[in-house]
Amino acid sequence: MWTSLEKFVGNFDAAWILCGDFNEVRDESERQNCEFNERRAEWFNEFINRSRLIDVPMGGKRFTRICDKGIKFSKLDRFLISEEVNNMWSELSVLALERNLSDHCPIILRDRLIDFGPKPINIFDEWLEAEGSIEVITNAWNKVVQGRRLDCKFRNKLKNVKTALKEWSRTSFSDIDAEIEVLKNKAMAWECMAETR
Repeated sequence: MWTSLEKFVGNFDAAWILCGDFNEVRDESERQNCEFNERRAEWFNEFINRSRLIDVPMGGKRFTRICDKGIKFSKLDRFLISEEVNNMWSELSVLALERNLSDHCPIILRDRLIDFGPKPINIFDEWLEAEGSIEVITNAWNKVVQGRRLDCKFRNKLKNVKTALKEWSRTSFSDIDAEIEVLKNKAMAWECMAETR
């Protein structure tokens, strides 16, 4: 596999960014409670070196895949970049984010911290099943909004619904966001403890 990928990369004089689950580690420290295959790690490292790729340093977490109920840890996901990319963006780094549904942590490549604007609203099924929720949404949607363009009017209607639902959920369900944050932080703390044991 690595030979064919190496040939493919070598055939093009281009700036390369390879990313994803390479299903292999570079050394024994990238596995915990898992079998480490030294020969396969050597092949992977040879591919990286011969293709003149750079393994971008990762922060946030040590491992990107957690399996068998949080017992086995591996760093399988990574970004490999060419020297040309490294010369253009010399301060690239990888951040491993918290995982939710998958056994892999999502990873992002970043040159600097960027503010992507407000986060989308989280709506829970429990809210929609509660008495009065449809009325809150309908009243907020039917408010008159300003703007000449239809997309701006639509955006403003969504903002009205978001604001109304936030206020209604605070009074109806106390502060569910704080409870969720506490539970997520506990889960993350346990995962970080497991990484070091």
